[in-house]
Amino acid sequence: MRRRTFLTATAAGAALPLPAISAPARVLRYVPQADLTVIDPVMTTAYITRYHATMVWDQLYGIDSDLQPHPRMVEGHTVEDDGRLWTFTLREGLRFHDGEPVRGRDCVASIKRWAVRDSMGQALLARTAEMTAPDDRRFAIRLTRPFGLILNCLAKLGPPALLIMPERLALTDPFQSIKEVTGSGPFRFMPGERVVGSRVVYERNPDYLPRSGGTPDWLAGPKLVNFDRVEWHVMPDPGTAAAALENGEVDWWENPPNDLLPALARRKNIRIQESSRLGTLGTGIFNHLHAPFDKASVRRIVLEATSQTDFMTAAAGTDPGLWRDGVGIFTPGTQMANDAGLDIVNGKKRRDLSTLRKALRDAGYQGERVVLMVAPDQAVQVAQGAVALDVLKNLGMEVDYQSMDWGTLVQRRASKEPPGKGGWNMFITGWSGLDMTSPIANQTLRANGAKAWFGWPNLPGVQALIEAWIDAPDLTARQRIAADLQRLALDQVPYLPTGQYFARTASRADLTGILLGQFVFWNVRRA
Repeated sequence: MRRRTFLTATAAGAALPLPAISAPARVLRYVPQADLTVIDPVMTTAYITRYHATMVWDQLYGIDSDLQPHPRMVEGHTVEDDGRLWTFTLREGLRFHDGEPVRGRDCVASIKRWAVRDSMGQALLARTAEMTAPDDRRFAIRLTRPFGLILNCLAKLGPPALLIMPERLALTDPFQSIKEVTGSGPFRFMPGERVVGSRVVYERNPDYLPRSGGTPDWLAGPKLVNFDRVEWHVMPDPGTAAAALENGEVDWWENPPNDLLPALARRKNIRIQESSRLGTLGTGIFNHLHAPFDKASVRRIVLEATSQTDFMTAAAGTDPGLWRDGVGIFTPGTQMANDAGLDIVNGKKRRDLSTLRKALRDAGYQGERVVLMVAPDQAVQVAQGAVALDVLKNLGMEVDYQSMDWGTLVQRRASKEPPGKGGWNMFITGWSGLDMTSPIANQTLRANGAKAWFGWPNLPGVQALIEAWIDAPDLTARQRIAADLQRLALDQVPYLPTGQYFARTASRADLTGILLGQFVFWNVRRA
């Protein structure tokens, strides 16, 4: 394969398509998973935008590796009126990059804008009587009834993350992108150095005020910046990225393909580490607005024809330690994970193809062309896309396989137009295990039609169980509802679960302090 050829050439000292650069000690060069095409974190769930956003903007609360929220911009809060009135006080000295102080009204406007687009935010809004800013350092949320997940909402990290913008930006329509990047976070975005498809640049914010005390842990604790400048170098070709890392032209590569890991691991100047113990959950996203996936019966046949083993070996290789099949709608090993309805993804009820093809016709498939979008600059997506293509074609579907870079796919998936007019029917993506731990975090599970994630499923039964889970009185009740929800979801199939895989990240051996589990750029230092 081409990527292996590049790595072999590197070991032999072959020339690279990048100029040799001796990186200054205070510059961190990073190879991201994709180019940054959307700068507004409210407008997309693309992880690359989330990484960008957590550098530029700060959060009210930050979660740690145990998924617990801790104060960030907030100094403290009080709870009154039997849990219906929450008042939050901001830390002193918080300022935006333009020198303006962070005020309570900035927080109110930011929460409201984010909440319109996010499943947790929608749950919060549905239970909120009013949000106010009594003065510059405080904001208050008065609820219609107690809401035990309020701090989890304010610490929302899974995209779209809740980040605090100046009020003038936060008042932008949540379905229109902001035109300016002004935050209060540890880095400043440098738009003048942006090169589309090649480079994104950030500089340390000298006025950033880290929290005092505590230990950096995911988004909790102090954000201690040890580099003056962070440069993202976009390298869609894995061989080029591998060669650049080996030669010291870059310091850190977010997601090397698993088939390159053995060769990279043999290099003494490169360190390989597990990206996250929660892994990534693969998902096939159906467009519920257009035939044929507007029919639950058709989606169910596709699920029944799917082998998670095939998807995961394509995505992560044959090493069973790098993937898991038999996965439902919640991250394995977390509190809501259960085995309800899993026979269909375990393959125990799988039927032969001739039976499935007949069942597909009986389910209402009438030969519609299926537009399957795949991003060639995302190796795992390409691998899973090939399996999805095979599944659909073996079922007798007419498939239009359309290849486009991830940035283009992220923009096109927002289209509700028919597939023949620039729309789509299906695409493959993956979600951090963090974002699939509960019904309120799982964006692809949300089933409230126009307010749902891309694909816009309208499944009242699924949505009713999500709402019941939010209002459940305790963990036992939530786990019971989660089992009912998984059973119904695997019948209605809002999306296609393809399994769980585990990725590795690669960095120069002299880079220390990487906070494994999240891709953040504080605490990292050069030894």
